[in-house]
Amino acid sequence: MAAHPAARPPGEALANAVAELTAEVAELREDRVRRRLLDLASGVLVQQLGLTPADAADHLVELALSTGLSAEDLAADVINSAAGTPVVENHTEARRIRRSVATVLVSDTAAEAAASLLQGGLRRLGAQALYLWRRTATDCLELVGHAGAAPQEVVHWQWVPPETPLHQVVWAAESWWGADPRLPGGGAGLEGEPLRAVMPLRRHGAVVGVALAVWPGASGPGGVDEAVRRTAELLCEPCGVLVQDPDAAVRSRGPGPEAPLLDLFDRPAVLTDEEGRIEYANPAARTALDSTVPAPVGRSAAEVFPHAWAGLAAALDRVGPQFLGRVADLEDVRVLPLGRGRAVLMWATRPEDADVLARALGQLERVAFFREDLLTGSVVWSDEAYTLFGLPPGTPPVPLARVGTRLHPDDVPVLQELLAALVDRHTGAWAPVRLVRADGGVRHVRIAAEPLLTGDALTGVTGVYQDVSAQHHTELALSASADRLSAARTDALVREHLVLRLQQAISPSLRQASGLEVAVRYRPAVEDHRVGGDWYEVQELSDGRVLLAVGDVAGHGIEAASAMVGLRHALRGLAVTSADPGRLMSWLNEVTLATPDHPTATAVVAEYDPAEHLLRWATAGHLPLLLIRDGRARFLEGPQNILLGALPGGEYAESEVSLAPGDTLLLFTDGFVERRHVGLDQSLAVLRRTAEALVAVDPEGQADALLSAVTGDTDDDTSLVVVRVPGETAFEEEAPLGEEAPFGGDLPVN
Repeated sequence: MAAHPAARPPGEALANAVAELTAEVAELREDRVRRRLLDLASGVLVQQLGLTPADAADHLVELALSTGLSAEDLAADVINSAAGTPVVENHTEARRIRRSVATVLVSDTAAEAAASLLQGGLRRLGAQALYLWRRTATDCLELVGHAGAAPQEVVHWQWVPPETPLHQVVWAAESWWGADPRLPGGGAGLEGEPLRAVMPLRRHGAVVGVALAVWPGASGPGGVDEAVRRTAELLCEPCGVLVQDPDAAVRSRGPGPEAPLLDLFDRPAVLTDEEGRIEYANPAARTALDSTVPAPVGRSAAEVFPHAWAGLAAALDRVGPQFLGRVADLEDVRVLPLGRGRAVLMWATRPEDADVLARALGQLERVAFFREDLLTGSVVWSDEAYTLFGLPPGTPPVPLARVGTRLHPDDVPVLQELLAALVDRHTGAWAPVRLVRADGGVRHVRIAAEPLLTGDALTGVTGVYQDVSAQHHTELALSASADRLSAARTDALVREHLVLRLQQAISPSLRQASGLEVAVRYRPAVEDHRVGGDWYEVQELSDGRVLLAVGDVAGHGIEAASAMVGLRHALRGLAVTSADPGRLMSWLNEVTLATPDHPTATAVVAEYDPAEHLLRWATAGHLPLLLIRDGRARFLEGPQNILLGALPGGEYAESEVSLAPGDTLLLFTDGFVERRHVGLDQSLAVLRRTAEALVAVDPEGQADALLSAVTGDTDDDTSLVVVRVPGETAFEEEAPLGEEAPFGGDLPVN
């Protein structure tokens, strides 16, 4: 029976209250971010579609439901599209960046914004420290927010007089990137010479402060790419709203001079101020608290240590060092008062917390926890163990060595083997046994146990009893269901085979068009889906131009394949109008909006004019084309347009580039390169290097080699088109390709 709330210990009541309030604040903050995104997106729709604010909000929700996106993701897409060319092509990353910007905008203080900005955005770009300064009336810079900074640098850079490298950015009103040891960042525990980015913060067009982000060891050759620079500037841009307001820009005094000493301790240690807030946490403390309180500095100590606060509060007010031992979920607690209400709190971390483990296991059905101290002979059971053994609560627990008296006789040797593993070999083990209860019932139980060692000596045993009796009934049910599952699997294979034949039937087999050498490939998705929404098109038009296209409809299976068929046939029909790629893409957007189930899709449509050796193309949220010339490969990036099916009346800007004899062009879908744990830039770099190594291979051989060497792991299907311009000599007037770059390079894209 649960204890009455009034009977709960004060520490537990405080911990529960703090946990509930913390969760409520987090939910409110997430809701503020969500509302910010939706309000901005609704404003865009009001301006673009001439709707009322209420109709715009309803339209946004309806559009999210029809596209299968969340309202926040769609709002981020709408805002990014209205803002112009995004800093990254990947839609997921672009949405994450937009949410990070919204998080900064709803922050109450500059200090809070700095922590959110580093944790939610800049750290993903490789940055490890961030400083925010406010420009004062006397042109000094006052530090109002920081994250990841060393405490001694926070104190040193609290006030910055004019005529410093930071002020050069204020006067020029332009970002500066470089390695300048006169700037902060070198003392933040970073290895190598840091790269610093100093960015102006504006409010109503005026520079009201500066932001400094630090990248460790990135000032050497290559540094960070242009996409990272533009993303960092976009993330820091809204901070100008906070640093201009002296009330919102809460002054950060920085920790006291004792803070650097805490870094010398291996054990977790925090510094508390006179108001009971965490003034500084050393690296060990930040690591220990990361799973519960990722940013402890600035929070109330009662919030950071809710279970232990009742036992810590009185100790912090006493005079002289104190050893408190264990306090709630903290071990080996020590308190060192510093006077004027400030104190150092230290504790020890444990490799595991048996009490917490027992509470967690207690939440699982049919799992009972036990722990034995062999030195004292004490045995502890969780409540579930009494139920499993059929014993009333309060009965002395049975030691593991004596459990054999309650087992089926045939299972006693199995238990003896488990005990031998614990006692003789000091290794963990498990054993399935039949437990015979006093009421005559038999339970099938799995015993899993681990030794507790002090040095090389066995001092205890801990583990679980798991009731697996229900598994016998489950195995019978599974056996009876096997035939039905086999039949369903057969039906699924037939369905997948039909869809795959549909994909093959509509895929063109054209190998030449207006002299171009062409190779096309399609690779299905994983076994569960087989066919998705990827498609490609190569078509020779009546005026001698060649239409090249690839696309990707979101989803898998018959629905995605049907939408893909509709888009591809629509493009083939629309191409006879001789319209430019941008116009064709606008029509495809309307076709997608009119398609049942309202799918969304990415695509690239290109037209090659062999008479002028000119390639023109337009994209809709798709990956860039890859051009290989003279053994060098570069990505062609043009204007970033919104994906198909997102908004009515979409306009799609075009790009163009001259092609030379011997040039090879790759068009592909994202399933070709995307990997779960690898950045998109890195995956595209692998494709570029692989393509450069295959310049001497014909398009057919190159397509086969690329499919073997470049493999995505996102379980998505893949379309690939390889096109080569006949000949071996480049145009004399064409400028040579520039130095290596992740996207675009120095290609003459117009």
